[in-house]
Amino acid sequence: MSEPASMTFWDHLDELRKVIIRALVVTVVAAAVAFCLKDQLFEVVLAPRTSDFITFKLLGVEPFSIHLMNTGLTEQFMIHLKTAMYAGVLIASPYIIYLLFHFISPALYDNERKYATLLCTCGYLMFMLGTLLNYFLIFPLTVKFLGTYQVSEDVANMLTLQSYMDTLLMMCFVMGIIFELPVVSWLLGRMGFLKASMMRTWRKHAIVAILVIAAIITPTTDAFTLFIVALPIWLLYEVSIFLVKSE
Repeated sequence: MSEPASMTFWDHLDELRKVIIRALVVTVVAAAVAFCLKDQLFEVVLAPRTSDFITFKLLGVEPFSIHLMNTGLTEQFMIHLKTAMYAGVLIASPYIIYLLFHFISPALYDNERKYATLLCTCGYLMFMLGTLLNYFLIFPLTVKFLGTYQVSEDVANMLTLQSYMDTLLMMCFVMGIIFELPVVSWLLGRMGFLKASMMRTWRKHAIVAILVIAAIITPTTDAFTLFIVALPIWLLYEVSIFLVKSE
C-alpha cells in the first residue's frame, strides 16, 4: 500500500483480502471475549427490564419488573451467540473503520483524505450516540410500556427472551441509522444535491414525519415520552440545516 501507483489489480485484491481477514479475526476475538463474559454481558443487556435501571431511577418511575421466558431448546444459546457477535462488531468497529480507511486512503488526494477522515469519524460517533440514546432512553421506555401493557387483567404478559433481544438490537440499529442524518445531509450538501433553503421550506413536513417516526419507535400513550424521543431527532434535523448552510 506504500506504492499504490505500481500495484496491479490483483495486488489491490490481495490487500483487500488481508483487510477483510484482519477485520474478521478482530471481530471474532472480540465476540469470543464477550461470549465468555456472559454474566456481565447480559447484566447490561437485560438491565432496562426493571425499575432499577438508571433511567427509571432518574425519572422516578414506580417499581416494576418484566420477567422473560424461553420457549426453544436452543434459543438461549443462539441468543447468547448473536448478542456476543453484535457486541464483538461494536467493539471491533473502530479498528474495522481504520482498516478500511487505510486501504482506500492512498487513492485519495490530501483534501479528499481530510474530508474522508472527518466523515468516517463523525459517522461512527453519531451511530454510537444513537445506539446509546436508544439503550438509555428509548428502549427502556418502550419495554416498560409494551411489557406492562394489558388489555385486561385476565390476560397476563409472557414475554420471550427472543422478542426482547430482537427488539433491542433492531432499535439500536435503527437509532444508529437515524443519527447519521447530519452526516448524510452534510455529504449531500457538499455534493450539491441538498440546500438549506429546501430543508427550511420542508421543515413543517419534517416535524410531522419526525413525530410519526417517534410514535412508531415508542408506541406509548403519553405526550412526554413522545416528546423526549422526537426532540433529539428534530435537533438532528436542525443541525443538518446548519451543516448544509455552512457549505
